[in-house]
Amino acid sequence: MKILSTFMLLLMLTNCAGGNMAKVKFGKRCTAADENGLKESSYVWVISKEALKSFDKRINKSNCSDI
Repeated sequence: MKILSTFMLLLMLTNCAGGNMAKVKFGKRCTAADENGLKESSYVWVISKEALKSFDKRINKSNCSDI
């Protein structure tokens, strides 16, 4: 029963991404700080096909501070 439940959960989560997802990147990356000093950081990034070309320029490890 656990295997069936896990399989069904993975099948449902696969459909959440849709057809626009191009790549998933792992590892800590951050956006540049905005005018208020706020930035976004994550260890998992789901990237669309449109944003794939400029992703590494906008969101990268060098934007993360070690504070």
